Amino acid sequence: MASSPRSALSVEKEAEAQALAQRIRELADDEIVQMARLLVSKPEREIFGDTEFEMRDIVLKVGAKAFEEHLRQKKTATTDAV
Repeated sequence: MASSPRSALSVEKEAEAQALAQRIRELADDEIVQMARLLVSKPEREIFGDTEFEMRDIVLKVGAKAFEEHLRQKKTATTDAV
């Protein structure tokens, strides 16, 4: 799987990003299975159109989980620092 070029992050921020990415993968497992089920359940002629919107809804859930987890970690880090 090709990855996009990394932004210039410090070693510490890269480690933080990798940990967050792993946590997002864990949180998104159900949605990944939903995406796979959706794709294999549709004949090729139905992959686009309504299926795209169904897929987009699932992907948006993953994005929401990513934001929630990032904010949760920031809140925890701030709370722990006080």
